[in-house]
Amino acid sequence: MSDSNSGVSFVGCDLHYHPDKPAFDRNPTSLESQTHGPIIVNGKRMLTVDVHAHCQIADAWPLFEGRPEMGGKNPFEHKTRSRVADIPTRIVEMDEMGLDMQALSVGTGHHFYWAEHDLAEAHVKVQNEKVAEIAQNYPDRFVGFAIVAMQHPELAAQQLEYAVKKLNLRGAILSTNIEGDELADPKFNPFWAKAEELDVVIFLHPNHFEEAGKRLDGKGYLQNIIGNPLDTTIALAHLIYEGTLDRYPGLKIVAAHGGGLLPSYIGRYDHGHHSNDRGKGRGDEQKPPSEYLKQIYVDSLVFGTENLAHLKHECGVGQIVLGTDHPAGMANINPVAHILSVPGLTDAEIEMMLGGTLKKLLKIDRSADC
Repeated sequence: MSDSNSGVSFVGCDLHYHPDKPAFDRNPTSLESQTHGPIIVNGKRMLTVDVHAHCQIADAWPLFEGRPEMGGKNPFEHKTRSRVADIPTRIVEMDEMGLDMQALSVGTGHHFYWAEHDLAEAHVKVQNEKVAEIAQNYPDRFVGFAIVAMQHPELAAQQLEYAVKKLNLRGAILSTNIEGDELADPKFNPFWAKAEELDVVIFLHPNHFEEAGKRLDGKGYLQNIIGNPLDTTIALAHLIYEGTLDRYPGLKIVAAHGGGLLPSYIGRYDHGHHSNDRGKGRGDEQKPPSEYLKQIYVDSLVFGTENLAHLKHECGVGQIVLGTDHPAGMANINPVAHILSVPGLTDAEIEMMLGGTLKKLLKIDRSADC
């Protein structure tokens, strides 16, 4: 199917993939979709699930209006993320991208980790209930992640349990640091213990790494291009070296943007682990850092075919899940084609990356044919 006005071509028929001849050439466009749903690969209908899909819940704005921390601005006026208010349009966009389902998550800029206990309790409730409502009304298209007030760790653990058991949300999205505090800080252990107990996904997403200060100012949107993956890298490194992943080995963490730089520089981490020249010491990790890649899931949002192939080699196909960042400006609108441009995949591996792994992680009860 094609759109003569935009010049975009959508493929709704069978996509033919062979390990020696991928269905798409190297580095397909990330700005236009080439895979209108449903996605059929080598004769098999594939379930496609997007773990990295944002929304904003404007119903929370009255709780913040007039607060000096907002600087006189309304952050809920983000035009693209507000499209969750128009579900039919959002579903059309998903169909054009070849996406059966999305795991909706409120962007980290709306978590407001500075909020005092009562405000944190109130706004989290409003936002989580709205996300849950959308997922309940469109169960074949959406599941949801909760937000939690990590600045109040005991409250965050309670919010996560309520969101999972009462609202049927499938886990939570966290910023990669909480007002400058690392997620590996022991004060957050009550939350990690609860996440492990509930057996739910924790999606780690950065927020432009403002701690880098002026180094990321200037042209090129470096706060996003460099800052976001760097922020994720630092968070994951602390979770490894502070022993959090050993303390809670059952955690199901999904890291945005391909896990940042961690998979690409994992050899350096291992060398440091084994080296006698360790400065302040090895840390509390119980095994080489590369072993922790088996405990961490990463999304496919790395844009380049070789980058995605590298994740396959370092992390393993079973640890890679589809992610788009839809509907943000940095979204990959052509995520299926990117996965199908990687050589050497089996049909089973393609199925895992497109949605099979997330179906298990997010406890999704639907088939590809729905």
